[in-house]
Amino acid sequence: MKAANTQASPTAVSGRAGSEPAVAAGVSAQQLALTQLRGHLTDWMRHEPGARRGADPEELHQLRVSVRRIEATLGLFRHQLPSRLVNARKSAKGVLRGLGAVRDLDVQLAELRTYCAKLPAGERAAAAPLEARLEAERATARARMLGMLDSEATRRWLETLNLATADLSTAASPEAPRAATVMPERVRARFRKLKKAVRSLDKQSSMEAYHRVRRRAKQLRYAIECGGELFGKSADGMLRSLRRLQDGLGAQQDAHMGKLRLASLAADGVSLPPETLFLMGRLAEHHLDETRKAHKTLARTWRRVRGRRWKGLRARMQELSDSASKAGPETPSSDLPEPPPAEEALAPASGALRH
Repeated sequence: MKAANTQASPTAVSGRAGSEPAVAAGVSAQQLALTQLRGHLTDWMRHEPGARRGADPEELHQLRVSVRRIEATLGLFRHQLPSRLVNARKSAKGVLRGLGAVRDLDVQLAELRTYCAKLPAGERAAAAPLEARLEAERATARARMLGMLDSEATRRWLETLNLATADLSTAASPEAPRAATVMPERVRARFRKLKKAVRSLDKQSSMEAYHRVRRRAKQLRYAIECGGELFGKSADGMLRSLRRLQDGLGAQQDAHMGKLRLASLAADGVSLPPETLFLMGRLAEHHLDETRKAHKTLARTWRRVRGRRWKGLRARMQELSDSASKAGPETPSSDLPEPPPAEEALAPASGALRH
């Protein structure tokens, strides 16, 4: 079996240095989608080497973010993109799962160390066997992750995205729907889904129901960020509120996953000293407290999301919709960054990563 490669991936994406392109008023929805995808691929290129090395957990986190944004963009513009790109969404979800196992352990190790740093010095030693166990699981998960990154399926997925986004000129058809028309519709639809998910919650709701709210909030946030240049300052407050909502639910999810990990270790009969098992019980209670805190803050953060911040953004989107309706058909703008030729966008199999 081929050894996993911890060095930079040979598949590189040339192009824009930043992730957020400027959006001209006449840009088509497909042009915007391809430009966004190009930026997220550039982010992948930037963070994959560090995620492979594994020294800084933030690199893996940012790599996951780039894949989440790719998956979200493919879903957001599924009616404007060619089928080969829409079909790549399923592969993106598989890549997310492969990266997620390691990320979960990174978070749990960080939480364990933070929790133990507040303990008296004499009690910290009890955490060492648990930390060693989590590190061993992380090493196993990393080996699987590196195999996934090196797999033919992942490299083919990246090449599909890379080649499909290398030429924006084909997305500038006069008949193509404009971003200014499509984006308000998409954002409104995602807000409705988030609202429905929040309203379905009650005191007996499962963690999966809360996680669904988090996913909906993330999807709405990504959609607003995608159209940020069109929405202007009216989007800023909404994005801040969505980040607070997402962060609170994320802390809850991390605590829940940490508690499940501890329960799994205890149930598997892992040989650990009594003092470590006692510490695990205290840590599980800490995770439960964190979950309760997140539950209490959800109602307050949701009020901020659906209040005047949403109303301001909704008014701006209505302006865009009204303007597009009055203007009628318009040739999409070509005022977007010029991507590199497709044959230059991919480095050769033995080449170094290009920036």
